[in-house]
Amino acid sequence: MRATLALAATVVLLSSRVLQAQDTHTAASSHGVAASAPASQPQLAPDDRTRIAEAFKLADAVGDQIWPAWTSAPFAILLVTPEREFLLRHPRPSPDFTSVGYDSVLKTDVLVRPRQFPPNLLATFPAVGGVPTIVVGQPAATERKSSTEWVVTLLHEHFHQLQTSRPGYFARVDSLGLARGDRTGMWMLNYAFPYDSARVRARFAALTQRLDSALATSTDDARGARWAAVRSARGALHDALAPDDDRYLAFQMWQEGVARYTELAVARFAAAHYTPTAAFAALPDFVPYATVAARIDSSVRAGLRGSSLERGNRVAFYPAGAAYALMLDRVAPTWRSHYFDRAMTLDALLP
Repeated sequence: MRATLALAATVVLLSSRVLQAQDTHTAASSHGVAASAPASQPQLAPDDRTRIAEAFKLADAVGDQIWPAWTSAPFAILLVTPEREFLLRHPRPSPDFTSVGYDSVLKTDVLVRPRQFPPNLLATFPAVGGVPTIVVGQPAATERKSSTEWVVTLLHEHFHQLQTSRPGYFARVDSLGLARGDRTGMWMLNYAFPYDSARVRARFAALTQRLDSALATSTDDARGARWAAVRSARGALHDALAPDDDRYLAFQMWQEGVARYTELAVARFAAAHYTPTAAFAALPDFVPYATVAARIDSSVRAGLRGSSLERGNRVAFYPAGAAYALMLDRVAPTWRSHYFDRAMTLDALLP
């Protein structure tokens, strides 16, 4: 499920490279109606409005505490429903949208147009006006198990907005030299990594096993020894790969692995420091943020234990990247302040 959605997200993200105040009355607010909207205009469903309001509130609470300058990234959202798309917090809407009005709970103008994207899409790309926009379906369509997971996933996508909005991001990606003449960006999806090499598979499995072992440690001495084993396994994998192949692996761990790490960091932050809104907590599929954090952590660990390259795609690199980032929290606590300043590899952030 998540692998399929990640695949779809990457397809759309890469294809996009080619394209380069009024208060709401209390009763109206409870039904998801913006005060200035004509009665005939389509409106956000109440539960959708509650979930998006929760995502905005959680992002405000997180601020720049996980990632420096995260608040500087756009947080434009295009919610895809079966018949319509609703655009929120977008600085440059295209003319095919019609204003629904200002929503005082979401603190943004809401715009609508007939649906263009698949309702199960979950991706971040310049979908409207060249601005990195989260294009997301409703929870059931995107196979989120709960509204809470949907909100945390939205913050995962918001981190991609930070990545892609950083100055020089696309030039840095191009400088990796992995496109091999492909100007569509589809190389990120279709890169001919040696997934079927027995030697590469064995060394990648050794890396993920040592990452799993390192995350399980609770003492400094054991952690140091197991981190040394991780670095040794990473070096052995590096030696088994051609330079381009190693850069591709490192880039996927840097980009998608760290996005998965960020999802976990957000859920843990919310569990420890944040109180959900009453409306959000009243949704029938609400679960505590601590439960979501535990599920994400379990998923990462399961990915390390079963992270085989035999499936023949890069999704196996994501839990490895997330685990690498978790270990960096322990051995190089300031690594996030340098994440965007160094090469697109987590190895560049090692002490």
